[in-house]
Amino acid sequence: MPIIKSAKKALKASENKRVFNLRRKKAIKDTIKEMRTLIKEGKVEEATKLLPKAQKALDKAAKTGLIKKNNASRRKSRLSQALTKKN
Repeated sequence: MPIIKSAKKALKASENKRVFNLRRKKAIKDTIKEMRTLIKEGKVEEATKLLPKAQKALDKAAKTGLIKKNNASRRKSRLSQALTKKN
């Protein structure tokens, strides 16, 4: 455990960031998973409606540095590619 005051503050900040990052990661994971299951079931219309939500979650994660910009871009590309293949 930290002893110095600034280290205690840093620990508190780190814990807060961790919670925030986990929430954002879960949002990405859930939307992508939901999209993929909809695509597998052949419900392309519903999956198409979810695409902007998934893109928004990925962009926010990339903006804050949770994932890299190219990673977000690649995931968005693969999602839209999966949608067009099923059409």
